Amino acid sequence: MAITATITGIAIILIGLRDMFHSLLHPRGKGAISHAVLSGIWKFSRVTGHRLGSAVGPAGMLAVVVLWVVLQGVGWALVYAPHVPAGFTYSPGIDPARYPDFIEALYVSLINLATLGFGDVVPIDPWIRWATPLQALTGFGLLTAALTWFTQVYPPLSRRRALALDLNALAKTDYARTIPTLEPSAVARVLEVVAEQVNKTTVDLAQNTESYYFQEQAPELSLARQLPYTVALRDAALVCSSLQLHAGARVLDQSLGQLATKLKDFGNTGDDLDAIFSAYAADHIRTPRT
Repeated sequence: MAITATITGIAIILIGLRDMFHSLLHPRGKGAISHAVLSGIWKFSRVTGHRLGSAVGPAGMLAVVVLWVVLQGVGWALVYAPHVPAGFTYSPGIDPARYPDFIEALYVSLINLATLGFGDVVPIDPWIRWATPLQALTGFGLLTAALTWFTQVYPPLSRRRALALDLNALAKTDYARTIPTLEPSAVARVLEVVAEQVNKTTVDLAQNTESYYFQEQAPELSLARQLPYTVALRDAALVCSSLQLHAGARVLDQSLGQLATKLKDFGNTGDDLDAIFSAYAADHIRTPRT
């Protein structure tokens, strides 16, 4: 029984650490557990018409961090449980017989994970004495990783919002309709800038997948609402006779295709760019209260 509990605990610890690694350090930025939690909360939010609004993204990330803490706390508790109470010494006034062994092990685990060091329960088993500092390091790493994760999501969101604002400005000035009357080199430069911003958004979604689950309430800041206008820009440039505009439109088309491929990873399906971008918009638009 003790061996089973220890092996199970180590497996849970490694599963949690692996998910943290894939979510925070791996280039794909997509841990299996964290992705399941984020997408699950997002789907619930969408079913309710995105009533949570912009809070759904932070709430999902907070839920993932809590789950990481639970995995580490329970995993280490299973490692400690076979050694409770014989493997520990207790401060005067503390009777370990008053508490179930696993609850006591969980208490020790959470104290070590939080690096509090109350000193009321001290390991005396040699193996556990070596294990507790390792868990403390894990707890410190978890705290640091969680803070880093929350701060690193905002630069991608800023770039996404900047692209949405640029597209909103182009749409309000009806830029696509006026393309045939403008200097081809100037229009080509605009298409190049838009394509560059689209590429950055694609990279951000690949490396910071959690950024997808942040919903914008202001339409002008929502890339999901503004993105379809990129197709209008591409099409307007393609019908012109300028080869320079054709080249710019093809570059933009390639960038949009790469973004569409990445959006498919989040369940936005379709046969062409219009369908995929429409699905993306539908996934993010908040349903008005009835």
